[in-house]
Amino acid sequence: MLKMTDEALAAAEEEARTTPLEDFDVSRPERFAADVHRPFFARLRREAPVHLCRESEFGPYWSISSYEQIMKVDTDHRRFSSLGGISLGERNPQFNPRSFISEDAPVHPKWRKPAMPAVAPNRLGDLEALMRGRIASVLDDLPVGEEFNWVERVSIEITTQMLATLFDFPWEERHKLPFWSDVVTSNPGMGNNSLDEMERRKILMECLSAFQGLWEARKDGPPAMDFISLMAQHPDTKDFADDPFTLLGNLMLLIVGGNDTTRNSISGGVLALNRHPEQYDRLTADPSLIPNMVSEIIRWQTPLAYMRRTALEDVELDGHTIREGDKVIMWYVSGNRDEAKFAEADDFDIARKNARNHVAFGAGVHRCMGNRVAEMQLRLVWEEILKRFSRVEVTGPPERVTSNFVLGYEDLPVVLHR
Repeated sequence: MLKMTDEALAAAEEEARTTPLEDFDVSRPERFAADVHRPFFARLRREAPVHLCRESEFGPYWSISSYEQIMKVDTDHRRFSSLGGISLGERNPQFNPRSFISEDAPVHPKWRKPAMPAVAPNRLGDLEALMRGRIASVLDDLPVGEEFNWVERVSIEITTQMLATLFDFPWEERHKLPFWSDVVTSNPGMGNNSLDEMERRKILMECLSAFQGLWEARKDGPPAMDFISLMAQHPDTKDFADDPFTLLGNLMLLIVGGNDTTRNSISGGVLALNRHPEQYDRLTADPSLIPNMVSEIIRWQTPLAYMRRTALEDVELDGHTIREGDKVIMWYVSGNRDEAKFAEADDFDIARKNARNHVAFGAGVHRCMGNRVAEMQLRLVWEEILKRFSRVEVTGPPERVTSNFVLGYEDLPVVLHR
């Protein structure tokens, strides 16, 4: 039940084997939703780690699928820019909030730095003590011996509580945060057409209004370590209040960044351990493996499938000429399954020696600034799970998000065992 159907996998493998490389388009969202995308990336890694797709729903783009080539592009900030956006689709000029992830130097570090103290290493101790208690409370409220949706009851709730803490968002309204995050990623440019564009804009403007109120209340308040206070009081970002789209873009970036990695890795870890029960046995026998397992979960899941760059000049890469202005997609979901970097890369191995070398957080100046907080949350979740339950048993197939950007889950049915 936990493995994808043999027919679906066999069909994907046959399609990947027989489709001419010049006709390859690995951006199709339905393959990610069905979890049959990996055979296509496996062939690209073997035969064309730098590959030009000439026609797709999102226009032409280059796929960078090997770990080695991804690292080259991700760390070459002089020739590959973020200004074109981070998703396959083009940005809407009528509704295009700016954020530091889609900026280059000098704007990128100028906007990113003010928010960093909220997730700095020296703050992890305080956050850990707070979050351990909250995670314990969430787990203690779960039913034992009856089926429920792990995504809704655990992954979303725990992630929401951390987001509310990092923003010092009104606690009783905290569930707006993951809702707004989902609205941001319900984006045709990311392969998700689940929300009408006008409705999407309406919701995001409501989000903006809520944050404008908090920003105004805190800009002249006492110093604090939440994202809003840090940015509202910093000279490099305090003027965001005068540019609503820039304010919205940067705050939504922090919400999505804090939501997707942790939320989908909490679910992905449960699924991985159920698909590899020998690793679950290994974990229960030796909980000291949890920190390394956290890195392996993030590698195996890869919560965000890719990041985009735009070539600033003609670039020679692996024998190909990428032209100035070309769209370049670094497929982290492929790099993390690269057999040249990770032995038996499709296996889930909680003691994998180089699990921390995954590319799920990106590399270089755009590396995820909240990676330590995400790792801490996952570690705490599994430490507290092992104190309470002998098994989190997955009882049916997961329902995945339809997106080529967010590799996430809508539903993961489980039963807890003492």
